[in-house]
Amino acid sequence: MKKHNFYAGPSILSQYTIKNTADAILDFAGTGLSILEVSHRSKEFVAVIEEARALVKELLDVPEGYSVLFLGGGASMQFCMVPYNLMAKKAAYLETGTWAVNAIKEARLFGEVDVVGSSKDANFTYIPKGYTVPQDADYFHFTSNNTIYGTEMRYDPDAGNVRLVADMSSDIFSRPVDVSKYDLIYAGAQKNLAPAGVTIVIVREDALGHVDRVIPTMLDYRTHIKKDSMFNTPPVLPIYSAMQTLRWYKELGGVRELEKMDLAKAEKLYDAIDSSRMFIGTVTDPADRSIMNVTFVMRPEYKDLEKAFVDFAAERGIVGIKGHRSVGGFRASLYNALPMESVEALVAAMNDFQERH
Repeated sequence: MKKHNFYAGPSILSQYTIKNTADAILDFAGTGLSILEVSHRSKEFVAVIEEARALVKELLDVPEGYSVLFLGGGASMQFCMVPYNLMAKKAAYLETGTWAVNAIKEARLFGEVDVVGSSKDANFTYIPKGYTVPQDADYFHFTSNNTIYGTEMRYDPDAGNVRLVADMSSDIFSRPVDVSKYDLIYAGAQKNLAPAGVTIVIVREDALGHVDRVIPTMLDYRTHIKKDSMFNTPPVLPIYSAMQTLRWYKELGGVRELEKMDLAKAEKLYDAIDSSRMFIGTVTDPADRSIMNVTFVMRPEYKDLEKAFVDFAAERGIVGIKGHRSVGGFRASLYNALPMESVEALVAAMNDFQERH
């Protein structure tokens, strides 16, 4: 039975990436060695990390003066690395979900945090509007896509003269980004790029070196810029898989083509939810809806059927649609590698279940 993988992360990868990574596990670049055991300083792997870096720059049109880093620690490590490197006195944050809350908590260890807007009052089911970024802040941080709650900022916000920082872990490469507006972008790879274990950081080099504190060597972005992400042993396998995914993205036509496909998948699923007599979306404003993570629940009169629907979908090979434990209901993650066929299978299951009940 074909599986339709809607897990939120680690999540679906393209067959292109899986097959080529599997081949490299057996024999990497004709070396007779596995990618799992090859030296990260071998010329063959150096070529991998250089190509991956170049593809990130090409696909996102990264300007001169920025470095692309491949780091460990996940996006959660960036919650402290960002303020460590960029906060002199105060930073502004937008509170839109669990990961933004965690980032705010870490930032408060380094200075004053001004939460300029929050959607906590409605369980993070909308994107705050009308907030003002204080121009004396060292930077403004936002989370572009909120995997748990199904909201997304599909635009580059205006922070005035304040440095702009974004956690794009779950929607990077799903839309064009004006990188020149940002001083730092970071993204854990396990959503749209590679297996868990590597985090991409795109950092403006002249944004660094402006804080007085002593920064531990491993937490200083300048360390990793100077050493080309090789200060310590990098996560070799995820970087290799990321390179394969980036090659695939380029073959598909780049980020604009990916965005078209993602929008089409999201439209099909949201249309099915909005027209349903049984299901209802948790994010009501279409402008705030994520095209990466679609969250929905049963209408109150059918609430007791939620588990039955998860089981019904599983019988059809549909996995990973159970909502996060903090919100319940359902979540369908429509990352780049998910084919339209899988969305159609989910919509058909929703319609069939509705007719039966």
